[in-house]
Amino acid sequence: TQSTWVVVNRIFWTTIWGLSVNIFRNVAVLIYVFDLFTFEANDLEYYNKCLCCLLQHSRNAHVFVLFHKMDLMGPDKQKIYEARVRQVEAKSDPVDIKTYATSIWDETLYQAWSDIVCHLIPNVATMKRALAQFCQIVEADEVLLFEKATFLEIASHTERPNLDKHRFEKISNYMKQFKISVDRSNCSFDSMDIRNKEFAVYIESFTHNTYVLVVVTDTIITAPAMQMNIRKARQTFQNLERMD
Repeated sequence: TQSTWVVVNRIFWTTIWGLSVNIFRNVAVLIYVFDLFTFEANDLEYYNKCLCCLLQHSRNAHVFVLFHKMDLMGPDKQKIYEARVRQVEAKSDPVDIKTYATSIWDETLYQAWSDIVCHLIPNVATMKRALAQFCQIVEADEVLLFEKATFLEIASHTERPNLDKHRFEKISNYMKQFKISVDRSNCSFDSMDIRNKEFAVYIESFTHNTYVLVVVTDTIITAPAMQMNIRKARQTFQNLERMD
């Protein structure tokens, strides 16, 4: 049997009620999206029915709840968000949920999806420690792991502070657009390096599920040397990825 992700909102739920047995069997992750701007009392009823189906068919599924369109909620948006969270948590027992306040106009949606991905990766804490060691060994300024299909951040380690707190989101968007262009040309993307007099960036396919990005300001380090270091580290991270 294959585990699945299910993303649900009010409109989706009203159309799949009769198919709930098929939809909720073997679910690994449920992501429920509330539209805060059009929130209605019956939204909680739909949510509760959804959880009942989940408990019946996939009791061990992870549940994440997004409260979307925070940008439309005005100056009291934090109070509104907290009130809705309390309402949803009261309807969630005995399921443990993790909630996020999101908007398409800032980094919150990207952060929520990245966090969800991190929650589902075995040994992510061990992977982060190994990434920090790798960063220090190769004398990099920063190293990031991206999920291969979505370019969402899985883990990162920074040796030198960076003032741009949105840089991971920007890099993710740039790389997704680049990969789309490559796919349209019927080619595959495996690696890239960018170098100028101030820094060098290396992006390579790393494990079955990840790309690695390495940023180096010590331009004395040659591209062949860094590429060799990445290849030597690959097996360690592949082993971590396979561990349950």
